[in-house]
Amino acid sequence: MSVLAPERAPAQEQPSVETSTGTRRKDFAGAVLAVPFAVLLVGTVLVPVAYTLYLSLFTERLRGLGFSGPEHVFVWLGNYLKVIADSAFHASLGNVALFALIHIPSMLIGALVLALLLDSAVVRLKQVWSLAVFVPYAVPVVIGGLIWAYLYSPTIGPIKNLLGVDPLSDTALLPSIANIATWQWVGYNMIIFYTALQAVPKEIVEAARADGAGGLRTAWSIKIPVIRPTIFVAAVFTVIGSLQVFTEPMVLKSFTGTVTSTWSPSMYVYEAAFVAGDNGRAAAASVLIAVICAVLSAVVMRFSTRRSAR
Repeated sequence: MSVLAPERAPAQEQPSVETSTGTRRKDFAGAVLAVPFAVLLVGTVLVPVAYTLYLSLFTERLRGLGFSGPEHVFVWLGNYLKVIADSAFHASLGNVALFALIHIPSMLIGALVLALLLDSAVVRLKQVWSLAVFVPYAVPVVIGGLIWAYLYSPTIGPIKNLLGVDPLSDTALLPSIANIATWQWVGYNMIIFYTALQAVPKEIVEAARADGAGGLRTAWSIKIPVIRPTIFVAAVFTVIGSLQVFTEPMVLKSFTGTVTSTWSPSMYVYEAAFVAGDNGRAAAASVLIAVICAVLSAVVMRFSTRRSAR
């Protein structure tokens, strides 16, 4: 009886020299292409953030008679405590909170409704309408603020006569600023939502219509749930932008006394750095604003993750 010899396992192919050389070349090419991004990241993000953190720990004080000029004094968390205890900073946070309550829902809902109308068969000449709504975003914020400032003017503007209310008064100032920001950004977000709607499967929409669902039902039950992640991402950026609002109230400040120099947190930072010359307090306020933006963004993203998982 013959004994069968065990079969030998096939020898594993060893990578050739050419393959390893090609892999190294690809890795080197990838590293070279990543260098410009790394330089921009370090130069425009990491270095300014590190310098801001450094400035927030120091303040300038005069020693003796002050003939030698101001000296940098390490105060640890003194600037942060000063900003946290400042009532002007509290008032600026309250202003942007009320501004966000008006601006965020109106802008997101308006952009979503316009995008749904463009995606439906109701609107004709879609390119013309989308361009008309998008044009305000192409206008510089300062120019747009000046346009609305003259429209809000109680002497030469028509809005006071039409509404019977001074848009620059204490009671109407917040809606007036929110209107400028909404007018500026609704077209931009409309384009984002409209682009996301193009990815909705046509088969699902046609099946819903075959089952008797109307336009509103299809939009509410199919289209909006599909683009919900896009809506939440837009909400995150809108929250961050609301906390950093600066140009609109800064432009209106020249037209009315109801806008103070510290109306928003960004204006508070500007006043501390370029008016009061307190760079340490301005840096500390900037860090606190960044922390608040990060926390609110995390909350919105957490909420969006839970809604998407359902």
